[in-house]
Amino acid sequence: MYKFTGFTQKANTALNAAIEYAENLGHTYIGSEHLLLGLLSSEGSVAYTALTARNITADNVETAVRNSVGIGTPTVLSPNDFTPRSKNIIETAVTIARSLGHGYVGTEHLLIAILRDSSCYAMDILDAMNVSAADIAEEITKSVNVSQNDASPKSKTQSKGKTETPTLDQFGRDLTAIARQGKIDPVIGRQKEIERVIQILCRRTKNNPCLIGEPGVGKTAIAEGLALKIASGEVPEILKDKRIVALDLTGMVAGTKYRGDFEERIKSAIDEVSKAGNIILFIDEVHT
Repeated sequence: MYKFTGFTQKANTALNAAIEYAENLGHTYIGSEHLLLGLLSSEGSVAYTALTARNITADNVETAVRNSVGIGTPTVLSPNDFTPRSKNIIETAVTIARSLGHGYVGTEHLLIAILRDSSCYAMDILDAMNVSAADIAEEITKSVNVSQNDASPKSKTQSKGKTETPTLDQFGRDLTAIARQGKIDPVIGRQKEIERVIQILCRRTKNNPCLIGEPGVGKTAIAEGLALKIASGEVPEILKDKRIVALDLTGMVAGTKYRGDFEERIKSAIDEVSKAGNIILFIDEVHT
């Protein structure tokens, strides 16, 4: 089962079910129709409730897909096989969740994203069933702020008082705090790397992971994915109160006029990390 960081448990169930449906149908891609089937597999979720209330079931949607697209030999797929349209739907769901001030992405956001894409195949299926997209969207929009079906995992709150890390506050970004504000997009396709980083960080010794890769391959995204996991409480107990702070070395160098200024800033940052005891320092391009 793949883990989609930043998505609720029910949304994770839906996305994994979408992959499974595409595999079992022998399709070589994961399209909007599979996303719709996935939502209908997440029983008790906001999307499932809204759809089944209109007599839309996984069985009749699957029948429509079989009749229209056909079936092939069962295959094995991964999140990399989401079609560009499906990826756009998922990204739209993230944007919708953000605009509503939610720090998570639930099945309701995924369904609204599908309903907004009038030219996707999932919408063709719903139209053929005489379903009013506008009615569903309005119902979900009214309910999302009070629904607890897809409630995001609770995380420990941080003190709102003045921090004791002025250097890190000045030259760093608290990725965990940003994640709790819903300002980091869910990370797709890097779950294996994130889990490996978690394993290394939980060691007693040799617990400093180094992410190696060409610029642009997603090293920072792995750190952000870890921050999302910490923010949502999806990490081992030893990591649950940690702060991931991305240190800006360029900013630390800027404005240093005298010899030793940069070294003094580095020393202050290290001292603050040591005293705080709950900070994981992320240094981008540390080898340069």
